[in-house]
Amino acid sequence: TLNVQTAELSLLVFPYTAHTAKKLFCFIPPLLSLSLSLSLSLSLKEHETRVGPTTGPHPRLQPTRRKNLEFEPLSTTGLILEDRPASLPAKSEEEAQRHRQEYNEMVAEAKRRELKDAQRKKRQMKERLKQEENIARAMLIWNTEVLPNWESMRNTRRVRELWWQGLPPSVRGRVWSLAIGNELNITPELYDIFLSRAKEKWRSFNETNSLSENEDCGTSLADRESSLDLIKLDIFRTFPSLYIFQRGGPYHDLLHSVLGAYTCYRPDVGYVQGMSFIAAVLILNLEEADAFIAFANLLNKPCQMAFFRVDHDLMLKYFAAFEVFFEENLPKLFQHFQTNSLTPDFYLIDWIFTLYSKSLPLDVACRVWDLFCRDGEEALFRTGLGILRLYQDVLLQMDFIHSAQFLSRLPENTPAHTLFSCINNTHMISSNRRWNQVFSALMKDGPKEADKVGSPALRS
Repeated sequence: TLNVQTAELSLLVFPYTAHTAKKLFCFIPPLLSLSLSLSLSLSLKEHETRVGPTTGPHPRLQPTRRKNLEFEPLSTTGLILEDRPASLPAKSEEEAQRHRQEYNEMVAEAKRRELKDAQRKKRQMKERLKQEENIARAMLIWNTEVLPNWESMRNTRRVRELWWQGLPPSVRGRVWSLAIGNELNITPELYDIFLSRAKEKWRSFNETNSLSENEDCGTSLADRESSLDLIKLDIFRTFPSLYIFQRGGPYHDLLHSVLGAYTCYRPDVGYVQGMSFIAAVLILNLEEADAFIAFANLLNKPCQMAFFRVDHDLMLKYFAAFEVFFEENLPKLFQHFQTNSLTPDFYLIDWIFTLYSKSLPLDVACRVWDLFCRDGEEALFRTGLGILRLYQDVLLQMDFIHSAQFLSRLPENTPAHTLFSCINNTHMISSNRRWNQVFSALMKDGPKEADKVGSPALRS
């Protein structure tokens, strides 16, 4: 219950105005005795006798309080203008002037930052609008002119230049499908057949914890089990920051289905780590059956098949061809890598396995895919040289271990514009021979040709 001591304590908590203290009477229940009200009045009078009248502002605070501020302080920086409590000595005029100056400087700096941020946001908005206009204009050209006349226009100069700028997201999947092609003649019905077979094997594996021998599709039982386990593990590692491929995400089961169906479609290849990134990028841009068709045909390309089937001899020839153009474009960095024994297999394998979708930001990787669909495997090695050109100054300061670590985990903020400028400045011509000619010569002559062109990959 409320007592006299509580009321007196309330007066000490609110000492500035008698009006505030008297408001307490409004909350006292009418059943309290009259003596309680008299005690409160006497306590109020005693307090006023002791500290002076409590109506109005405190006499020591009134003369130095700032009025007519331009705006209320939005942070604690405004506290430097506040007066000290009554129990402490008042500020000197010099200190008050210094505080006013500091406060004004803080306000001016805040305004400068606000203006700078506003200008930056305005530039970003202007660039975004310009980019959206360019995408809309390009999308109109692709939909009305290029795609209806694909075979006759795909290799024209105008289309190739438009392609280089990056495909609009709305047409990217269709262009990829047309560029990759369907040499394997896979149909959606065939995908359903292999998907059903994969689901049956998964069901059997879950029930018996092993696959029956009569379900062998050309590989050993251990390889089959390992391949299925790798699919489950790799799905969780696929673009983990997006969450859409994690368990419960909208694309988890879809990715699992495409990879499982491919494992049954190509048991001689099975599932290899890195495939999940390729399938995921296709799923983000195509319908399920179309993604599987593009996936199977893409992995059937000579370069991808060489890497996913771990054809060491063929992989070495690709490395040798890469080093020919590496030395041609970046001789200083090439020599630095040779001195530190950093060969292409330390960084190129991961880049090629995932078509850069694991190494680069997703939007940048999609532009690399645009270039890959336009120019074929040459674009993959040209992109690798573009990355080395972009980070050349950094890599020249690193030893073997730090260079290998850096290239295996590229910076997450790799800028698309700068990277593609570096790719554009990379010339895939050596001794008047293009990529296909150099690689064909290496395929034909092997180590002999490697000695001729100076590539150490095959000589080793």
